[in-house]
Amino acid sequence: MTNNDVLKKLRVALKLRDDEIVKILELVDFRISKSELGAFFRKEDHPKYMECGDQILRNFLNGLVIHMRGPMPKKGEKPKTKKPDISK
Repeated sequence: MTNNDVLKKLRVALKLRDDEIVKILELVDFRISKSELGAFFRKEDHPKYMECGDQILRNFLNGLVIHMRGPMPKKGEKPKTKKPDISK
């Protein structure tokens, strides 16, 4: 399975649009355009197909963690935890 396949499967599983993926990558200060991103989702025999490198996939996964969980607390800060609502 290639990096392109992993990226495609995550996009479908998480129902992400291209602009959302661009924003997720921006969370880790990685800039990419929608057209560059679209090249990863093309078929391998397409002339504009581009192989997704390890750096792009790694940055996407790191950005996805921040997108889903929120940013990591700074050293010395207590992580914010949600208290369960027991009033019901």
